Amino acid sequence: MKFLQELVRPNIWALAPYSSARNEYSGKVAHVFLDANENPYNKPFNRYPDPLQLDLKQEISKVKRVPVANIFLGNGSDEAIDLPYRIFCRPGKDNVVAIEPTYGMYKVCADTNDIEYRPVLLDEHYQIQADRLLTACDENTKIIWLCSPNNPTGNNLIRNEIVKVLEHFEGIVIVDEAYSDFSDEKTFRSELDKYPNLIVLNTLSKAWGCAAIRLGMAFAHEDIIALFNKVKYPYNVNLLTQKQAIEALHSRVEVEEWVRLLLLERSNMMKAFTLLPICEKVYPSDANFFLAKMTDAQAIYDYLVEKGIIVRNRTRIQLCHDCLRITIGTKSENIELLSALRQYS
Repeated sequence: MKFLQELVRPNIWALAPYSSARNEYSGKVAHVFLDANENPYNKPFNRYPDPLQLDLKQEISKVKRVPVANIFLGNGSDEAIDLPYRIFCRPGKDNVVAIEPTYGMYKVCADTNDIEYRPVLLDEHYQIQADRLLTACDENTKIIWLCSPNNPTGNNLIRNEIVKVLEHFEGIVIVDEAYSDFSDEKTFRSELDKYPNLIVLNTLSKAWGCAAIRLGMAFAHEDIIALFNKVKYPYNVNLLTQKQAIEALHSRVEVEEWVRLLLLERSNMMKAFTLLPICEKVYPSDANFFLAKMTDAQAIYDYLVEKGIIVRNRTRIQLCHDCLRITIGTKSENIELLSALRQYS
């Protein structure tokens, strides 16, 4: 890896971050707050939230087994996806490399920040080849994006190939593990100490059932986390989100049961899809969804919409022609989907 200062945009490295009122007295005990121009009434919503979300990070640290100093929390994973562009990539000059197909926000954020986005196609098994990714890089490549389990394909990427990228690329490697709770694969967040150029993304939106509260996580070396905190908006995670996230994290047993049920339903659904005459192939999945190649994805999608059943049509995505992405729902929702597809003609 290059020295961090070589990777960071010069203006960001020199940036003096906004100093919030709550940061300036950090470490002291206080009970009268006349520093932030807040309204003294309507407690507790009159006060700005903890800008570094320390109570929540301590709970996440227990669950994810990552030190607090290595945790960044954002307004959904989208914030954690956008910030690396703003920190590391010079608009109009630098580029990033990513697998294709994958989660669409990586490219949206690249386009928003005027950064060249270089997609590298997966193979016929939706797998990466590290050499192809590395070949796509040049001296202005700052980030390589990987998603494992991948979206929309559902499969884990080959771990040894990810390691090869980490060991041979001199820039930042981001591994999005949003769906890792549904997989048996060892997470990369457990190996932050091995790879100073690694950023791992995670979320409460999937297995934890908290998509509405918009809480994303990034795990990385504390020097990278410091840069995230430097550039983020001061109060980027609101009080209601912080409180609800802490409550959710105290429900680990319930979440484990949800995951167990979803994995059981995933197995049943994938088997059922293989028996449908309109399904040509079901791809392996390590997530809470699977990809299925259909005889005519657009027509089947339109048919399901008319019945009030919404799946994701991925037919316009490279390597996903005529594919539908099926999220695993409750048993009754899954039965309703299958019943509708069995009546399709």
